Amino acid sequence: MHTRSQKKTKIAARIVTYLILIFAAVVCLFPFIWMISTSFKPMSDIYKMPPSLIPEKITVENFVEGWKGASFQMYFKNTAIITFLATIGTVLSSSVVAYGFARFQSRMSKVLFMVLLGTMMLPSQVTLIPQYLLYYKMGMLDTFWPLIIPSWLGGGAFNIFLFIQFFRTLPKELDEAAKIDGANSFQVFARILLPSVKPVMLAVLVMALVYNWNDFFNPLIYLNSNEKFTIAIGLQFFKGSQGNVQIGQMMSMALISLLPVLVIFATCQKYFIQGIKMSGLKG
Repeated sequence: MHTRSQKKTKIAARIVTYLILIFAAVVCLFPFIWMISTSFKPMSDIYKMPPSLIPEKITVENFVEGWKGASFQMYFKNTAIITFLATIGTVLSSSVVAYGFARFQSRMSKVLFMVLLGTMMLPSQVTLIPQYLLYYKMGMLDTFWPLIIPSWLGGGAFNIFLFIQFFRTLPKELDEAAKIDGANSFQVFARILLPSVKPVMLAVLVMALVYNWNDFFNPLIYLNSNEKFTIAIGLQFFKGSQGNVQIGQMMSMALISLLPVLVIFATCQKYFIQGIKMSGLKG
């Protein structure tokens, strides 16, 4: 009887857990579902009271008019250029820096590593004004360079930390064997170690891609002209440029802007989770 009561308690606890998780998932997904529904509604249905989640009449007019109403083709192009260059820079530079920390030791290695970790606790607002003044003196305001260059100068402390944790799990005998065969340090990194850290590389790539694609704050600070705007800024100015805010058009453009990120994350989710898990457990 005692065993049966324990089993019933476990089953009840599991059912309650699943119900809570389902409720939390519905709450988190509801804004996204509402955005999809609103994108396909005609204007007359959007403001109908009481509101309905399922459109009575499905239309793609919001997508057509929204695409024509603002320069979203140009915004997509700008965002794609910035995201591609910044993501590649993040992956390459963070892996190179991590390789130095993981394989080359000096008296200052531990101090530099602590400084690196300390930068993770430094708010980005602290360095905003010095960076802005630096790019202003270099004549780079209203260009893509302030959004790309930082990614090629280390790639971020968290990404470096992930690579370091994984590099340290690889035996140094691999390096020594390659050097005996005549390989230099760069060849060891490019041909031996880097191919062995694909899970972490993909995890960093996905995180960098999502961050750069959705970044609103940095483009708002450094970009001034409409022809340089990214999608995030373009959506905000599209909202402000309309006399009557076209909710359906805004939702349709926001949905289009989310699709590339959703597709990439869904495709690489397995590798993303694997990279984070292996970096955390083997460090």
